[in-house]
Amino acid sequence: MSPAGAGDVCAVVLAAGEGTRLRPLTERLPKALCPVGNVTLLDRALARLAGLGLAGPDRVAVNACYLAGQVVAHVGDRAHLSVEPGDPLGTAGGVANLRDWIAGRPVLVGNADAYLADPAAAPGPDIAALLAGWDGHEVRLLGQPAADPSAPGTFDGHAFTGFSLLPWRLVQDLPPGFGDLVRAVWRPAEADGALTVVPFPGTFYDTGTPADYLAANLHAAGGNLVDPAATVTGRSRDSVVGAGATVRGEVVRSVVWPGASVAADERLYEVIRAGDDLTVPAARSSARI
Repeated sequence: MSPAGAGDVCAVVLAAGEGTRLRPLTERLPKALCPVGNVTLLDRALARLAGLGLAGPDRVAVNACYLAGQVVAHVGDRAHLSVEPGDPLGTAGGVANLRDWIAGRPVLVGNADAYLADPAAAPGPDIAALLAGWDGHEVRLLGQPAADPSAPGTFDGHAFTGFSLLPWRLVQDLPPGFGDLVRAVWRPAEADGALTVVPFPGTFYDTGTPADYLAANLHAAGGNLVDPAATVTGRSRDSVVGAGATVRGEVVRSVVWPGASVAADERLYEVIRAGDDLTVPAARSSARI
């Protein structure tokens, strides 16, 4: 199966999580709406699916729970929305909750917080190998060779990089309620010899920590990225400055969120600034390239 002939495949973007490791940033925005290179993670995921020919509420669904109102407003009519009441249902529960919408189709499942970049291919074509030649039976995961191939959480020596392809026969049997795809689908398929890892040749960050979130931003910027609607009267070097932000001081290897400000007497280094009052430092990241 090629991307051009993806047939009845639909896609689900998982955007319901609380993003606890990114707190206090995610006390203001759900993780899926945090900007990377001045584009929200969720918009990056939707653009990647559109690059595969998957777009619109008939082909793409987004789940939401934590700060769901923000996600719903941001998505609008671009995708089918599944709002989970109470606590997030997890990766398997989120897909199971969409069973009626999926309605017999295979599902390409993507994590909204996955930052992927391949210099050799545009978003969409960069993960097309997940669909190419698929037999409709096996589970496929996008992955990269792990530093420790035998570490827990790896699959065939690979670390998961944000996207998986699931046949309907496995989706239809997912139990309702909270659950994760690792235990409910991936490991059983692996034990049955029905799981294949498709290598991703580019750069991946899961953006779950301040360090990896900063690193993804710096990678997306490729140097210094200042939105045209930002005001920089100070200095910005190797940083990302969002729309409506004001930088009067100095920012180096940092992210300044849209609408945030940096005072003239401030020098920020390897931090994320949100608003006028929140500065989150970042430690070493864990890039997979």
